[in-house]
Amino acid sequence: MEKQHNRGQDGAGVAAVKLDTEPGVPFMHRVRSSAPQAIGDVFSKIRDEIQEIEKYQPEITKYPGLMKGHTKFLGELLLGHLRYATQGKNNVELCHPFVRYNTIPARNLAMAGNFNLVNADELFKSLDINPGEVYKNSDLAAMLETVHHYICKEDEVRRNGLNIKNILQQAFSTFDGGYHAAGLIGTGDAFVIRDPNGIRPSYYYINEDVIVAASERAAIRTTFNVGENEVLELMPGNALIVKANGEYAIEQILEPKERKACSFERIYFSRGNDEKIYKERTALGRNLSGTVLKAIDNDLRNTIFSFIPNTAEVAFYGLLKGLEDYLNKIKVERILSWGENFDEEKLTEMVNRRIRIDKIAIKDVKMRTFITEDSSRNEMVQHVYDITYGTVRPGIDSLVVIDDSIVRGTTLKESIVKMLDRLGPKRIIIVSSAPQIRYPDCYGIDMSKMGDFVAFQAAIALLKEQGKEHILQEAYGLCKELERTNTLHAQNVVKNVYKPFTPEEISAKIAQILTPQGINANIEVIYQSIESLHEACPNNLGDWYFTGNYPTPGGNRVVNKAFMNYMEGKNERGY
Repeated sequence: MEKQHNRGQDGAGVAAVKLDTEPGVPFMHRVRSSAPQAIGDVFSKIRDEIQEIEKYQPEITKYPGLMKGHTKFLGELLLGHLRYATQGKNNVELCHPFVRYNTIPARNLAMAGNFNLVNADELFKSLDINPGEVYKNSDLAAMLETVHHYICKEDEVRRNGLNIKNILQQAFSTFDGGYHAAGLIGTGDAFVIRDPNGIRPSYYYINEDVIVAASERAAIRTTFNVGENEVLELMPGNALIVKANGEYAIEQILEPKERKACSFERIYFSRGNDEKIYKERTALGRNLSGTVLKAIDNDLRNTIFSFIPNTAEVAFYGLLKGLEDYLNKIKVERILSWGENFDEEKLTEMVNRRIRIDKIAIKDVKMRTFITEDSSRNEMVQHVYDITYGTVRPGIDSLVVIDDSIVRGTTLKESIVKMLDRLGPKRIIIVSSAPQIRYPDCYGIDMSKMGDFVAFQAAIALLKEQGKEHILQEAYGLCKELERTNTLHAQNVVKNVYKPFTPEEISAKIAQILTPQGINANIEVIYQSIESLHEACPNNLGDWYFTGNYPTPGGNRVVNKAFMNYMEGKNERGY
């Protein structure tokens, strides 16, 4: 869990199942926390129970069998989760795992996962369940209830053990979304399943002692000290099913569809110490070097390069390598052009030229501002960063800062740009290793409000400036017609909002939007192109938040609904 800490900073939870317990002895337990240090809080609660028992039985840790009978979480099956408060809510009730208890062992279920479903409402309605205010937007609650429903149906007709494959096929065929989900059943059976488009990442490792699955390969490699090839990818539509006796199988549950693995995992979401992700993030930065050089007129002597936030560091190294390649080429050309007309001093000066880099910004608040609760985000971003004074020659240097992505732009406008301008650069160029985020992501990161996207704000501003607001009304009218005919999933209408403009026009308008009043430096914004993204991340071609090309019909429904909410002044999620 600690090695996947980047996947959640707002909560954590653990569930355990004990095998071969006597009737009447509790066998499934759960602990959750939404404390600031949630992982530590969860395991301190587990440790406190053990320490309390040790007060009276100091030798008990030498006897695992006794320990199992006296402690809740010494079980053979363990399920851990780290919560990302993507819905703008952060309370312990929404921390995974969710559990469904029952007096019949086979009908006990604990589930957790890395996912979003876009049809949670439909699932609750199909089961005739009113989830209540807390859980009405919880896709895990919808997933748990659906799987539990089919477990109960299976248990009614089978008395010689559950057919887990059959249960998963029935339940997961009803889900629209991207998921890497795991479940523990009271019988001691367990499963991990991945969506048929492979949207969310899923990996597993098996040896003679343990079967483990996680959202990230590197977390498994580090924890168990194994090589890359020993950790396998769970393929789209497949499930790893483990029986209580230790037997396991990889089963195809759903027909695999076109692979649309999430590219945002590679850009930002996954931990960057996986060797493939590291190479891809490096390539993302390197691919931007030509565009950046053009923007600064190849003036490396008077340009400083840096990165904000820390998640952009690897892309920064890639950008730096691309710039160094260019500088080394120039060095060779200049030296060759001298012939014999040089001395040691002249040669030394040329050889020692370097790309100017500095640690410009220091992050003081250890929080990801684009997923912070709306009510506290604006206040918080004012104090997220501080600067390193004396790094820029005022009025002379340009300052190039690479970011991993620009979603809302709130932190840039309210904190970063103001802060960088204090250093007195001639101009500030913000470089995004991701393309423009134009559309909601409803399969995992849950960026779901159109009005939040600075790229959408830029398109709206351009439409108004050019007298093309009728495009908005036409798109809204089409959405309403699709809604009336129950075909809101048929097409992404919001593409029409961006169609009149080039990416460069959108970027220029974004730069204007991100420029606060009173700023002296000229602000420019450079984005990764879609083509360069795919070149850097060839196996993760899911790009719906950039292109609007959703892998499931539910995505079109979400983007159209989000647009309708914007046009109607509703500040709510698109699903």
